[in-house]
Amino acid sequence: MNQPELYAPGPARGAEIRKDGEKWTLILVRELRHSPEKVWQALTNPVHLREWAPFDADGSLGKVGTTVKLTTVGAPAPRVTETKVTRADAPKALAYNWGGFDMRWELEDLGGGTRLTLWTNIGHRFVSMGAAGWHICFDVLDRLLGGTPIGRLVGPDAIKFGGWQRLNAEYAKQFDIEMLNWPPKARPE
Repeated sequence: MNQPELYAPGPARGAEIRKDGEKWTLILVRELRHSPEKVWQALTNPVHLREWAPFDADGSLGKVGTTVKLTTVGAPAPRVTETKVTRADAPKALAYNWGGFDMRWELEDLGGGTRLTLWTNIGHRFVSMGAAGWHICFDVLDRLLGGTPIGRLVGPDAIKFGGWQRLNAEYAKQFDIEMLNWPPKARPE
């Protein structure tokens, strides 16, 4: 069932940024009502990733040393990056690089649920956009794991979605950064 029109994201929450000179890290935390084992499968299995993540994987991300090709969904031109899984501690921690950005996931057992934390470095101009995008991805993931999938909502489809626009503005305000005008307005001819 693909029904993103029935989905409205909640307010911006569970996100922070850390600055180290020009390197910015976006940290997002969500409490999911699913076991770490179930969340782990969604983070590592290419079939599951295809339902919620902003990239497709040509193999499992569940084993250290595995090389996997990640394809960004909705990019204007094909964008495929090769990554090597640098940490895969099932069902607790996962690390790899996606398109030059380090991705680190931690799963904490909450006794029937999971606290999922993502750390990713990101260009400072895009931090609110990234937070909005991952916010929606996590909501889609939670619904998928709960048996009420709404379909992946990423890339240009997410940007056109009013909920993304609102979240982008809310995260920009929360982080006290200037929001990019995105998508860019067409120049008059």
